Parts: sequence; structure tokens; C-alpha cells
Amino acid sequence: MKYQWILFDADETLFHFDAYQGLKLMFSRFNVDFSTQDFEHYQLVNQPLWVEYQDGKISAAELQNTRFAMWAEKLGVAATRLNAEFLTAMADICSLLPGAQELLDALNGKVNMGIITNGFTALQTIRLERTGLKNVFSPLIISEQVGAAKPDVAIFEYAFNLMNNPAKENILMVGDNLHSDIQGGINAGIDTCWLNTHGAQADNNITPRYQVSSLAELQKLLLA
Repeated sequence: MKYQWILFDADETLFHFDAYQGLKLMFSRFNVDFSTQDFEHYQLVNQPLWVEYQDGKISAAELQNTRFAMWAEKLGVAATRLNAEFLTAMADICSLLPGAQELLDALNGKVNMGIITNGFTALQTIRLERTGLKNVFSPLIISEQVGAAKPDVAIFEYAFNLMNNPAKENILMVGDNLHSDIQGGINAGIDTCWLNTHGAQADNNITPRYQVSSLAELQKLLLA
């Protein structure tokens, strides 16, 4: 094994993250039939907020509350409650991506594994518990707790300190997002692997060390 440490992103790298189904389930608990048009409108608000969050312009709390402000007013409930109910719904539908369990089982005992995620504490911790992976990853770095988000090098340096600062050539970052995961790893001076399961177009300005189309392919690459 070339690497001593594998750092994974969480959402859409190890775990399914179907926001539409999570929102649909959450709103059904408020007796609301959440449509695809509702989701499109939600994303018009949500996606720019994520960019601002990753750029360090807003906090996790601002992101979580602002994205539900319109619905909070419409339903007469607090935005904080809607956000909490959404995270609960996402936990209720959580599942691992194909090949994730096999990959982690194959790597267990051969390499140290950690997670660096821009996701939120409530969801990440519940999912790790429900999937039996709570003790697999150390460190578990959640941007909400650190106060910095990928691609900011600060969140990687925070992780490196908890890892006792291993040589950077011994660390690989694996993620599905070119801008947060891959650019973040490059910013931090470590090798990166882009999990491109949907055949997305590459960015000429961001060059990962590796690219794979599945976690099964990543397993073969790492254990070759």
C-alpha cells in the first residue's frame, strides 16, 4: 500500500445523499407534498449558500437556517426546527454507496482511515452509528465543528495535527467534489483521488492524482 492514510469525503463518496428524497420525507411529516418544482426552488437558494459556506463567507448555522427561511415562514415554524427535521430525515434514509462496505473492509487494518466532511455534525454522527462505522474513522473532521470548510487548507491542517502530522506523501484524499475535495487536497499538498461516478466533465484547472468511476475501482487501485 502506497499510503498510510486515506481521508474520505462523506456525502456521495461513502454515503448516498439524496436531498430531494430527504426533503420529501421531512415535509411529508408536516403534511406537505414536496414536489420536484419545490426542490428546484430550494436548490436556487441552497446551492449559492453552500458556495458561500465553503468560501468562508457564512457560518454553518447561517446556511442551515437561511435555506429554510421561506418554508419556515410559510409553515409557521422555526427554520432551526425544519433544518433539524431535515437532518433527521436524511439519517432515516441513509445508505452506503455501492462498494463502500467492501472497500472499508478491505482497507481495515492495512491503512489509517479518516473523514473530512463539509456536512453537519448531527447527520454525520447518526449515519456512522447506524451503519456501524462509528469506530472505523479517526479522525472524523466535520467543518461545522472546526469552523473551516474544504477547500480551505485550515481544515486539512486541523486533521493533520490530529494524525500526528504524517509525511504528506503518505496521505490520500478521496472525494466526489472537484472543488472542495480535490482542490482542497491539492491546497493541502497531498495526493487526491476523484470519485467520478457520474462521468462529470473534468476541470482543466484542477488535476487529481487519480480518477476512478467507482469505489470498487478505487479498491483495486489501492490494493494493487
